[in-house]
Amino acid sequence: MTVRRVGIVGCGQLAQMMAQEARPLGIEFSFLAEGDENTTCVEGLGTIVHAGEGDDIASLYQAMGSPEVITAEREGVPVELLRALEQCCPVYPRPDAFEKTQHRLREKTAITAAGLPVAPFLPANNYDEICAAVKQLGYPSFIKSCEHGYDGKNQWRVNSDEDLAAIANDVPESEYVVEKGIHFSREVSLIGARTADGKVVTYPLAENDHYNGTLLVSTAPAPHVSEALQHTAETYLATLMNAWDYVGVLAMECFVTDDGLLINELAPRVHNSGHWTLAGAKTSQFANHVRAILGMELGDTAAARPAVMINMLGVDKKPALQNEGVWSYGKGLRPGRKMGHVILLDDSQDALAERIDSMLEELYGETKRPA
Repeated sequence: MTVRRVGIVGCGQLAQMMAQEARPLGIEFSFLAEGDENTTCVEGLGTIVHAGEGDDIASLYQAMGSPEVITAEREGVPVELLRALEQCCPVYPRPDAFEKTQHRLREKTAITAAGLPVAPFLPANNYDEICAAVKQLGYPSFIKSCEHGYDGKNQWRVNSDEDLAAIANDVPESEYVVEKGIHFSREVSLIGARTADGKVVTYPLAENDHYNGTLLVSTAPAPHVSEALQHTAETYLATLMNAWDYVGVLAMECFVTDDGLLINELAPRVHNSGHWTLAGAKTSQFANHVRAILGMELGDTAAARPAVMINMLGVDKKPALQNEGVWSYGKGLRPGRKMGHVILLDDSQDALAERIDSMLEELYGETKRPA
């Protein structure tokens, strides 16, 4: 029997879970580490290859075991590296998708070009242009770096002239997007997978709660979601996937507003808000990503019971309270770092909500969710 091999650019917890979930399918993995990237998460899961400047692409590809297809676990992969690897085998999602989503202005422009809604925004390249954009959009506004901004980093909310003046020294000349602050009732995300021949599956919407800009809790299915809202989100995601000829898992974060659903961000990969699928769906997002990029039949995405994923931010422990599993990433402990996650399942959303607070109290010593 021919062994199927997938190459993954990146060696973090997303690569780890991708390999763990897909290995039962008889698939082998190799991992490409950039520079001095830490490889602890994927040790023992496949071949690890370290890339350096000036490496010959053909040699790197051969060192990875000549995989059938190559994917990536994060947005911040050099697009030129992915395009070079395309000379050896298909790269999914395609490099163009990474180029769009790793830069906020390109991402928002691509979303609006597909006819889909986002919050009003303006580009800016320095503090003076930021001030002009805020004046046009009004308060509150969000200033976000076009690159290297995630989990609340390189982002500022300004509610007044005083707030705007206070960040004058924090925003050097660079590329920014200034967004109008939108009143929304909650944030939801949709995870979907698409094959090269256009087959698409989607998971139930998840509701997301954050702590200091980092995802803390994802609940799926999101409570009190109408069929119309789920359908709208699925339509948005399918529109983007088809417009981009996308292959693999795509995550779409959205705001629920009085005027409808607005797209906030995209991620061309498996996503933190989809970790609940490891125990809450018949086929996890990780397995479906691998299935999609290999052209295999996509698996069942239904949630049989309400599920919740709780991130362990800066804590590394095995909770005593009942749970469906603790996924530990094996990383070195430091404040705020994603060390792992816990998944809870229950028969009702109400019962699950009570257990969330109990689990947060055990993990963080707080009876309420950190805010």
